[in-house]
Amino acid sequence: MKLWSDLRGWASAKSAALRLCSRMTVAGIVAYALAEMLALPQGYWAVFSSIIIMQASVGGSVKATIDRLIGTIGGAVAGAIVAYLVPHQNLLTLGIALVVALVPLTLLAALRPGYRVAPLTAVIVLLTPGAQQLGPLGSAFYRIFEITLGSLVGLVVSLVIVPARAHNLVIGAAARMLGHLADLLGDWLAILGNAGDRTRITQLQDDVRAGMARLETVAGEARQERRTYLTNEFDPDPLVRTVFRLRNDLVMIGRAGAEPLPEPLVIRLREPLERVSEAGQSFLRACAVALQERKSPPSLDAVEQALGTFIATIEELRREGVTREFPAEDVGRLFALNFALEQLRNNFEDFRDRVTECARADGVA
Repeated sequence: MKLWSDLRGWASAKSAALRLCSRMTVAGIVAYALAEMLALPQGYWAVFSSIIIMQASVGGSVKATIDRLIGTIGGAVAGAIVAYLVPHQNLLTLGIALVVALVPLTLLAALRPGYRVAPLTAVIVLLTPGAQQLGPLGSAFYRIFEITLGSLVGLVVSLVIVPARAHNLVIGAAARMLGHLADLLGDWLAILGNAGDRTRITQLQDDVRAGMARLETVAGEARQERRTYLTNEFDPDPLVRTVFRLRNDLVMIGRAGAEPLPEPLVIRLREPLERVSEAGQSFLRACAVALQERKSPPSLDAVEQALGTFIATIEELRREGVTREFPAEDVGRLFALNFALEQLRNNFEDFRDRVTECARADGVA
C-alpha cells in the first residue's frame, strides 16, 4: 500500500511531464504507422518531427509546427535548387554546393532560431544516400512531405490527447512568481528592521529571474493559441506586464532595504513595517490562489490600512524632527521606501484587475 501511495504521489507531482510523455509516445507511434502505410522512403523523419514539435502546451506545439514547416520547406527548396544547379560529383564541387546552400540558411537560422531546421534539411537533400537515389527534386519533395506529415500528426495529438493549454501554464507561472515575490517582500522589509536572511534573498532573486523567463515563454505560447483561434482566453500580456512591474517594485524596495535603518528609526518603524509585510504577503498569496481557481481577487483593505499606518508614522517622525538626526543617505532610503511601497500598492490594484480578467475569461474556443 505504501508503494502504491508513493507512486500516486509521484504521478501527481509529475502529472505535466507524464501528459507530455503520453502525447509524444502516441504521436511517434501514429507517425510511424502512417509512414509505413504510405511506404515513405525515409519515414523516420515523420517520427522525428512528430516528437520534436511536441511542446508542453498546445500553443508551443503550434509555434514549433509552424517554424518547422517553414524551415523544412525553405531548406528543402534551397537544397534542391543548389543540387540541381551546382554540379557536385566530387568532394570539391560538393563542398562548394554545401557552402552555397548553407550560407543563406545558416544566416536565417542565426537571425530566426526557430528556423534552425532549414540548413539541416538542405544538408539532408544534398548529402544523404537516399537523396542521391531520389534525385534533388524527389528528395526535396519527400523531405517536405515526411516532415509535414510528422508535424501535423504531432499537432493533432497535442490537441486531442490530454491537451495542455498555455493559459493554464501562464496562470501557474504567474502564481509561482507571486509566491516568490511575497517571500522577497517579507525578507527585504525584515532587513530594514535588522533581521532577514540575505542568503535566502539571493536564492529568491535567482528564482524570480528564472520565473520571469518561464512566464515570458509560456505567455508567448498563449499568444500563439490566441492568434490561431484555439482559445477565447484572456490576453496574457497585461498579466505579464503587471507581474514585471511588481518585480520592479521589489527591486526598488530591495535598494532601500540594502542595509538596516538606524536603531532609533527601527524602534519606531518595526511594527508598521511588519504590518505592511504581512498584509503585502497575504495579498500576493491570496492573488495566487484566486488566479489558479479563477476567482475574484482579494480585498486591498489590509494593505491600505498597513500602508496608511506606515505613512502616518513617517509623517510623525518628520514633524518631530527625528529624521534630521540621521545621515541624508538613511533618510533618503526611508523616503525611497515610502515611494516604492506606494508604487507597489498601485500595482496591487492593477493586479486585482488582471485576476478579474482571468476569472471572466471564456476559455477554450
